[in-house]
Amino acid sequence: MQHRIIVLGAGYTGASAAGRLAKRLRGEDVAITLVNAEPDFVERVRMHQLAAGQDLTPRPLSEMFAGTGVEVRLAKVTGVDVERRTVAVADANGPGELGYDTLVYALGSGWNAEGVPGAAEHAYEIAGRAGALRLRERLARLDAGQSVVVVGGGLTGVEIATEIAEARPDLDVALAARDALGDWLSPKGRAHLRKVFGRLGITAHEHAAVTGVEADRVTTADGQAIPAAVTVWTTGFAVHPIAQATALEVTGTGQIVVDGTLRSVSHPDVYAVGDAAMVMGPGDKPLRMSCASGVPGAWQAADAIAARLTGGKLPNGTIRYFNQCISLGRKEGLIQFVTADDRAVGAALTGRLAAVYKELVCKAAAWGVANPTLGMPTRRRRVTQRAAARSSVKAPA
Repeated sequence: MQHRIIVLGAGYTGASAAGRLAKRLRGEDVAITLVNAEPDFVERVRMHQLAAGQDLTPRPLSEMFAGTGVEVRLAKVTGVDVERRTVAVADANGPGELGYDTLVYALGSGWNAEGVPGAAEHAYEIAGRAGALRLRERLARLDAGQSVVVVGGGLTGVEIATEIAEARPDLDVALAARDALGDWLSPKGRAHLRKVFGRLGITAHEHAAVTGVEADRVTTADGQAIPAAVTVWTTGFAVHPIAQATALEVTGTGQIVVDGTLRSVSHPDVYAVGDAAMVMGPGDKPLRMSCASGVPGAWQAADAIAARLTGGKLPNGTIRYFNQCISLGRKEGLIQFVTADDRAVGAALTGRLAAVYKELVCKAAAWGVANPTLGMPTRRRRVTQRAAARSSVKAPA
């Protein structure tokens, strides 16, 4: 019988894991099913571009996985029963159920309103394609001189603020940051960010924690009211809630607790990758939710699954950071080089060259999903019954 591998979610990490598994294992021995609610692969790192009015190249999953041996199942995941090893789904034909021998959980994350009054009702988000398109439509209806406030001073907030300001110089764009603008960057990086904000006419409200959102304004902890015809919320991400409703061991935020091979510490037939996993990195610090750490984690999980099923050697690598790539509109960029545990160092690349660098990284990320072994020759190995049986047995503590 074929070993059934189900991958939930076809974002960067889920799609990478599915494709890499297909490259590592013989098609006669495994049935790999990739479950996703949308028919296209969504380049999440480009959602700020989509929201600002740019058109992205469609990437149908059916074409991406044609001939790979991966079956794409278009359905919404509604539940996971890790004791029965089943996944509940819903598609055009109604509810259904899929059984698995190995599960790769890659449902990712969505936006996090953090319980701020009015945020869920009035703010826009760009954590996914639907949200980005909704914001795009709203921005297109704004008249010259109207105000847009981006809440959140992290990477996503900086990128969407600069993208909107460049695409619509007739709008009054502002960013509200809980701390100082670009406080995580090096002095060179902070200086360049402020320079670009000044050139684009973006107002930075620093040390301004937003405590309320209304249809035409946001309010801050110190009582300031900032006019906002449109509020864009980018303060962070919340993981998909399904894992928290299972018997899997999860953190307080709902991330699945995994070991160094991205395997669940409570259920050995489940692996978690991307934003859904609590992965420890250099310095014993949790990796942040990012494509930069998620994709290497997906590779590591896929290689670990393949090794356990074939009796091979387990991967033994540490996921680390090298840089943070930030687009500041289409003409400017900022590449902040960092330590292995994601702390800024003095070196940074800025300007047009940094914008080209970031664009190449985005293209490489999409290419890497379609080429999960990076074009290197691979050998598909045979699954052995003994190894497959061992792979589902929890190792002794």
